[in-house]
Parts: sequence; structure tokens; C-alpha cells
Amino acid sequence: MKGIIKAVCISEARGTEKHETAQVRLIKNFGLENDAHGGNWHRQVSLLSYEKVEEFNARGGNAAIGAFGENILVAGIDFPKLPVGTLLFAGDAVLKITQIGKECHSHCQIFKRVGDCIMPREGVFATVEQEGVLHAGMEMTVQLPPADAPLRAAVMTLSDKGAAGTRIDTSGPAAVKLLSDFGYEIAEQVLLPDVQGKIERELKRLADSRQVDLIITTGGTGMSPRDVTPEATMAVATRLVPGIAEAIRAGSMQITKRAMLSRGAAVLRNKTLIVNLPGSKKAVEEALDIVLPALEHGIRLAKGTDGECCRQ
Repeated sequence: MKGIIKAVCISEARGTEKHETAQVRLIKNFGLENDAHGGNWHRQVSLLSYEKVEEFNARGGNAAIGAFGENILVAGIDFPKLPVGTLLFAGDAVLKITQIGKECHSHCQIFKRVGDCIMPREGVFATVEQEGVLHAGMEMTVQLPPADAPLRAAVMTLSDKGAAGTRIDTSGPAAVKLLSDFGYEIAEQVLLPDVQGKIERELKRLADSRQVDLIITTGGTGMSPRDVTPEATMAVATRLVPGIAEAIRAGSMQITKRAMLSRGAAVLRNKTLIVNLPGSKKAVEEALDIVLPALEHGIRLAKGTDGECCRQ
């Protein structure tokens, strides 16, 4: 797949529309030189398909180049159809797609004017993997991630005290270490209070926009009125995977009978596996020791990159 860069844009201050410029320099682990949205995070560069802007304007949108906040406008590539991990090559520069779409927290000027904005559903975000200079007219090529690429995981800790800064989270870092040791690429680590709506939104973002393969949650699986992690997990599920939670409880029962009180669930949201673990470091280590060796096969089955199980 190939495309042609139609425009490159920057904005020197956050909260202002981007404007077209003659060329931009991409800086590794930052983004565009002199762009206010650059930084060492996963949304260093924003990209948008030129055809989507044309379609929007044909409906009376009257959006100028850069009005959607895009850094790079490209004809010939339908960005939302590309998976996270896709590499984009233009000149010497290499970008890696890290997020599809975005949640709109405050409506932009275009939305306020015409009641719609395409960036939340059509835009993608990328990191700079190799530096280079981009300008209009350059060719951009696409390289999809290999089927055997390392799996990507996110860890989410749910704790009112942890989110308030009154308790140090040890369960999340423990999960990160074990997943990393097992070969997973850690995309994000998140700490949230025990609020069901917030948990649901974050699970959806990580599964849909960040397209991680596995989300491990820690905390909020008990019987306290504030323990709502299983409810949030079930609310975003497209399919259930009960055997994982059953295995965790059965294995943990050999250590403590209180394991029967855990309400943790395991589900799929499309191709993302979500597994709830208790909130203590020890419980996380014990639970992952039980299930981690089997998870990769199941995840790759869900992704369609592994063959079916065969038991003799």
C-alpha cells in the first residue's frame, strides 16, 4: 500500500489549530520539531487520510488543512483500517502507528460549527522510530506488523487509595515485570479509582484504540461495595472466557481458602483478552504463575494468528 503526502502541519501552542508548513523534521521519541504536541509518549504524530477530509468537505464541512489537528495529511491510505504496530515509511523517516482514533474530551471548533469531526474516528497516531524530513509530494509506504510480533499488554490497577496517592501500588508493577519477563511488550500502565464508568472507558480505549492484545487488571475483585472491576469488565465484553478466572480461583484455593471470595472475570473485547486479578502483589504473582503460560496461545487464536488446539 502506498500514499502521497498532501500536507504537513504543526501548531506551536496547544489548543490552537495546526497550520500547513513547507516541511517538517521528525525527531525520534518526540515527534515533529516545533510542534506543541510532541513529547515522549505514544501520540507524537497524528495522521489523517486526505480522502476523508474531501468527503467531509463535500458535505459542507469547509475544513482547512490542519483544522482537524492532523500533522500529516496523506492521500491513498485508509489509516483506520491499519492495525496498531504498522510501520509507515517516507524518505528516511519511519513512523509506527500506536493508536487508532481518539476520545474527544472537548469539542473542536469544527464540531461546534457543523456538528461533526472526523478525527476521533478517522485519525491515527504514531511514534517516530527513525528521523527524517517530510514535505508534500513525498511517497509513503505501509508495512503491516508480522503475525508473530510480540504480544502487547496493558496493566490497569484499580484502587481509590492508589489513585489518590495515599497507597503505593505494588500489584501493577509486579504484573508489568512478569509480563515483560514472559516476552510481552508493555504498551501502558494505568492507575484509576474504583469508579465503574472510568474503568469501562479505559478498557474500551486500551482495547479499541490502542489495540493491546492483553489487559491485566489488579484490584477491585472482592466483595466490598467499591469493588466494581468485574462489573466494568463484563460491561465491555463481547465474549466470555470463564476458564481463566476459574483456573485462577482453583489454583489460588490451594494457597488460601479466601480465594473463593474473588469475583474476578476473564473476557474478550473483540480480539483483546481482559483478565481480572486481585489487588495484592502476592496474589498477582500467584495468579499469573497459574495462567500466564497458557494465555499466549488463546490470544493468538483470538487474533487469528495461531492454529486450533489439538489434544491427544
